[in-house]
Amino acid sequence: MIVLDQALHGRAAVLAAAGHHPFVRHQLGRDVEPRGYRRDGAVVWLLPAGQGVAACGFGAAVPAAEICGALTAEGTLRPGQGVHLPRLGPDDLAGRLTVGRHDDWDFLWTSAAPPAQPGEERVVRLTEADHPALAALVDEAFPTSTSRPGDPRVVDWYGVRDGDRLVACGADRSRGDVGFLAGLTVAPAVRGQGLGAALTAAMTRALLTRYDHAALGVYPVNVGAIRLYRRLGFTHTLGLSSVRLG
Repeated sequence: MIVLDQALHGRAAVLAAAGHHPFVRHQLGRDVEPRGYRRDGAVVWLLPAGQGVAACGFGAAVPAAEICGALTAEGTLRPGQGVHLPRLGPDDLAGRLTVGRHDDWDFLWTSAAPPAQPGEERVVRLTEADHPALAALVDEAFPTSTSRPGDPRVVDWYGVRDGDRLVACGADRSRGDVGFLAGLTVAPAVRGQGLGAALTAAMTRALLTRYDHAALGVYPVNVGAIRLYRRLGFTHTLGLSSVRLG
């Protein structure tokens, strides 16, 4: 059971318990006042509907899973909901949390502007009129992307055109106190020409004019992308597991 002396009330309390880590600062919107819990080096907090996940954890992985297991047992977390947790293996989850899906990913962040990249000047902010072209590009080049035109989590879209055709795009999904790049996509026909680097650098530079940190998420198996992001200054990493409760 969750005991009262482990309860955290509000954004400031959760941030303080997590040491104001960039991941936590990103997940907690400025107008969110969550209920949270702390146990044995772990911090877990609940998120409002519409944020994509129902809860997040930070710190010690196994205690975070145990807190989420207790919240599931009491009905606060429900089957089918998503939870971000510190990196966990199947053995860590066994007996603590019933999981229908388990994906590992890395949260990368930087506080420094990237080195200038050729082609950055081609990156422009897109408008609602570009949504059909955005949808077509994402369907072609990144069909598993969770960032789509019309997604309320997207603040802005950026892109690169080749003539009248959109050939690269990225979503600004900033939230809380951290800028966040998502859905970085380059058309297959123009890959290898540096557009991914130009898009990432230009978006990072733009976000760092509004935030003191910029971040993005990447799967560990995407070695080429990670190499690019490291080159552009994303040298800090937090390993995470996203689970769908079973």
